[in-house]
Amino acid sequence: MRPTPVRRNPAIASSTPPLRGVQVQRLFGSQRALKTVEDFTQFEQAGAYFDGDHVIAAKKGLNPLNRINQVDLMAEFQEELGFPPAPKLNVFGKLDRSKATAVELRGQDVFFGKGQCVACHTPPYYTDNLMHDLKTERFFKPVMINGMHAAGDGAIKTFPLRGIKNSPPYLHDGRLLTLEDTVEFFNLILGTKLTGDEKQDLVAFLRVL
Repeated sequence: MRPTPVRRNPAIASSTPPLRGVQVQRLFGSQRALKTVEDFTQFEQAGAYFDGDHVIAAKKGLNPLNRINQVDLMAEFQEELGFPPAPKLNVFGKLDRSKATAVELRGQDVFFGKGQCVACHTPPYYTDNLMHDLKTERFFKPVMINGMHAAGDGAIKTFPLRGIKNSPPYLHDGRLLTLEDTVEFFNLILGTKLTGDEKQDLVAFLRVL
């Protein structure tokens, strides 16, 4: 099984990421790496496209927002959006052992150990607010698909994992439909060689974040 190569096309549609937790994020716009929520707000209003159809985007029309009395106010609202409650986590973002199940605790051990997830997804919000290149091109030969060059993803931002169960599909382009798919994808990419039980435990932990 190999990760699917990605065709470089800036107009490819992607899933709508949730705005929960914007208050702690420092990178926006998937792999576009917009540096502030103000930049993100202005970009989405001025340049958002619809399923890669530039004609529909043109029909939407351009409605530039004033940076001072519109963009900044919208950004202030978005920066109030936190994460959903996670009653099994303590103040450090780890499991409260008095509330967690044995499966969830084992999954936490995989997350911080063999799975190497914590290298990028650090608590309490489970993101490092950085960009990382997974080098997916290691797993396939460069090919042309419908006149487009299939290449690697390049650097993509680390998404927060708090509340992750509520925001499928996953990865920057929504190619992974479930948490199980996501765990298997990174098991292949990182070469962690998780067992079937370890994968199930890890998913159980992710569902309580």
